Amino acid sequence: MSRHESLTKLKPVSKSDYRFLYDLLKERNPRANISHKKMPTYRQHVSFISSKPYSKWYVILYDTSKVGSLYLSKQNEIGIWFIDDSFHDKLANYAVKQLIKKNPRKRYLANVSPLNKKLQSFFVNIGFTQVDLSYELMSD
Repeated sequence: MSRHESLTKLKPVSKSDYRFLYDLLKERNPRANISHKKMPTYRQHVSFISSKPYSKWYVILYDTSKVGSLYLSKQNEIGIWFIDDSFHDKLANYAVKQLIKKNPRKRYLANVSPLNKKLQSFFVNIGFTQVDLSYELMSD
């Protein structure tokens, strides 16, 4: 096990993580995001987390620092976000492996924006295959 792997832990999301998750959400590029186009208010964000929208939701810790978030949806979709791309490169593979080990399923999915080439490559590199391509029409 590498030093990075041994220092990487998944911690279930708790109320003490709400602000961190909100700050993480603020850093996401809306053009490369498929889950939201408009930044919610903090109150909306807390309401969303409190609704327990995912089967499992973790904060990714590196040593004692919160560096990202990882979830498994009720449809077995994996979502992953890091506060800094340098952490993504070092820790994402191990964090996803931990999630899979903690939550065995027959099948996992990952919905990735067509604009997020880096995340697409990440999932392909860890063994995922492309199975779908979605389209959206927004009306006024």
